[in-house]
Amino acid sequence: MKATPEHNERIAKLTFSAVYPHYRTKVVKKGRTEEELQQVITWLTGYSSEEIRQLLRDKITFKTFFEKATLHPNAHLIKGVICGYRIEELENPITRQTRYLDKLVDELAKGRKMEKILRQ
Repeated sequence: MKATPEHNERIAKLTFSAVYPHYRTKVVKKGRTEEELQQVITWLTGYSSEEIRQLLRDKITFKTFFEKATLHPNAHLIKGVICGYRIEELENPITRQTRYLDKLVDELAKGRKMEKILRQ
């Protein structure tokens, strides 16, 4: 499926604080911890746990979230389909980076080993 400009705009305007509780619920329901979720977000973005908490309080958009992030050099190794979109085919950087995060959260919830999630 190809992402439309409208889809990319919708993703960019989503607030991280609106989506984070869904991430947390998903991983905790599957037996993982919020600390593991924070570890995954830290690996991808370079944000510390305290910075993540501050970003949640600030209610920033995914656009700002990823513009301020320092993406991990191995983030390009995150591949596959998430929400009907093949990650490696997404042209818009904010949409692709958001789907990277979605994919990592899915892998965590599915019980994948942390070494594999973190592309080590």
